[in-house]
Amino acid sequence: MTLIHSTALVDPLAELDSSVAVGPYSVIGPHVRIGAGTTIGAHCVIEGRTTIGRDNRIFQFNSLGAIPQDKKYAGEPCELVIGDRNTVREFCTFNIGSPGDQGVTRVGNDNWIMAYVHLAHDCQVGNHTIFANNSQLAGHVHVGDWVILGGFTVVHQFVRLGAHSMTAMCALLFADLPPFVMCQGQPAVARSMNYEGLRRRGFSPARVAAVKSMHKALYRDALTLEQSRDRIAGLVDGTPDCAPDVSMMLDFLAKVSPQRGIVR
Repeated sequence: MTLIHSTALVDPLAELDSSVAVGPYSVIGPHVRIGAGTTIGAHCVIEGRTTIGRDNRIFQFNSLGAIPQDKKYAGEPCELVIGDRNTVREFCTFNIGSPGDQGVTRVGNDNWIMAYVHLAHDCQVGNHTIFANNSQLAGHVHVGDWVILGGFTVVHQFVRLGAHSMTAMCALLFADLPPFVMCQGQPAVARSMNYEGLRRRGFSPARVAAVKSMHKALYRDALTLEQSRDRIAGLVDGTPDCAPDVSMMLDFLAKVSPQRGIVR
């Protein structure tokens, strides 16, 4: 308890590891659980059924676990679950889930989340992502691993962002962003694939070449989405190493709704 500032209000029912540090004037509710090594800055409010893992750094002035901004919400026991080793900078708002979906807003591990980021109810964020300042996610958005959101990116509800994709500053997404794709604009349009990011993550030249072929099938050869999927599926024959990347792309494209489509 010596790591909890004397001005912090921690409910007796909250479950905090003995190594958790809580800064001045922070408020932690009765259904909160926080794992070892996590630090909570000053003036934070952590409420609701919120579970936070190990070794997270949560800076000052954050609101985590508040009820969803959803008029249909009627007090159901929904959750916010945050994994391990995340950095959450100032003035972020993460809401719990809603009964209209899984009932859980989830953040994975090793994410770098900058100031003024909003995660609405039922968002699902993977691992190793970077959200630049003022990124805003509406409800039910799914973000894959290694995604990078440029500052002031705005994502419409139910949109999905595939792994290794990237948005430029002030991008506005109304459609799904496939894996590896870099986009820009309002509304966002595809510009290229995230080749440099893939190289930095250890992708072999053969795998990067396969991603280039996927980009060509999706955006350069005037194919329908179904034709693009057939072309992409055939890449495995020539480059077996790219099988996991092809499988991920095909799985993503198979779940694209005709009404929403992909960023073009």
